[in-house]
Amino acid sequence: MRKILAITGIRSDYDLMSGLYRKLHEDAEIDLRLLVGGAHMSRTYGHTIDQIRDDGFTILHAIESLIDSDSPASRLKTASIMLQGAVDSVANWRPDTIIYAGDREEVWIGAMLGTYLEIPTVHFYGGDHTGTGHVDNPVRHAVSKLSTAHAVTIEEHRQRLLCMGEPDSRIRVIGNISLDNFVHHHPLPRQELERQAGFPAGMKNYALVLFHPDPSEKGIAAGIFERILQTLKGLGVAACVGYPNTDPSNRDIIEVIDRYRNDENFFFYRNLEREHFISMYKQADFIIGNSSSGILEAASIPIPAINVGLRQRGRLAGENVIFCDSDAQSITEAVMRARSQPFSELIRATRNPYGDGNSADRAYRMLKELDLEVMRLKTEDALKPEGGMTP
Repeated sequence: MRKILAITGIRSDYDLMSGLYRKLHEDAEIDLRLLVGGAHMSRTYGHTIDQIRDDGFTILHAIESLIDSDSPASRLKTASIMLQGAVDSVANWRPDTIIYAGDREEVWIGAMLGTYLEIPTVHFYGGDHTGTGHVDNPVRHAVSKLSTAHAVTIEEHRQRLLCMGEPDSRIRVIGNISLDNFVHHHPLPRQELERQAGFPAGMKNYALVLFHPDPSEKGIAAGIFERILQTLKGLGVAACVGYPNTDPSNRDIIEVIDRYRNDENFFFYRNLEREHFISMYKQADFIIGNSSSGILEAASIPIPAINVGLRQRGRLAGENVIFCDSDAQSITEAVMRARSQPFSELIRATRNPYGDGNSADRAYRMLKELDLEVMRLKTEDALKPEGGMTP
């Protein structure tokens, strides 16, 4: 029996990996368990550990680690609590492999656990890069250097890891696992969505708003978010609006939500079950905000995705993505373009550059095929050709 530990600290990384988790869970030769912490344990962010339990996965250890504050220090303290709480559980269970996804603090927790406990690791979604100077970039790249193997989304990400000195033998291009949920999902009828998820009756032509704070927009993120709401309301576009993630300045955005909570133009939610969220997503006219979902997933429907401000700039994007500045006029022009007939025709046959909906299968085969224990010691020297070792 092979033991695999997956680390998750927030709903977004859990959804990125859930398709792979299901395949591993269904394999009688694999004992998959999850290390859960961060926002999953917080009522403010939907207490999404309930979703993990409902999905039937075994939780090795649930760590109440989130410092539910709104400062840069709180994010670091949260990570330190989760690391401290995880060490004994992981050391005692002794998994054969640790897997983790993305660029939040949970990935360096997984990487350090693997490195110091001498357990092979696989980093998913490495090699990505944005142009904003966000802390996620150096965290993602540092974790890649600590990881045994890499499952990346696109060829560009593979090339970036090669430039960082990671040998090609450690890298597999598999696509984006989260797309599998979108490609193979059949949305609920509107009446069922209204009944099961509390979706407002009569809300037809609506936008999906997903907006998170970014350090490059510190102090102004809430203003950008409010301009998005005001623009949609002014244009007569209803909207389903998700809560922000736990990054600093999230409280400012939540204060805006509180001011608009009773506005009939908007439906606010903290967390939705995957079935309800994807159904709502697929029936939206367009997505607007700055979530990576607009870059990664919207093209698989396809619907227009408007990225407002600096977050996500520099990433590969499909034809359905419109990047705009954060002033009211730019947002208005972007919304009008997204709703235009020519743009609808342009994206009708668009192809998602991040995958075809079969990435979980590729990731599963990768974990089954690679001898990660043999690969664990990273003896390669970046100054020498692949395979060269330092004497």
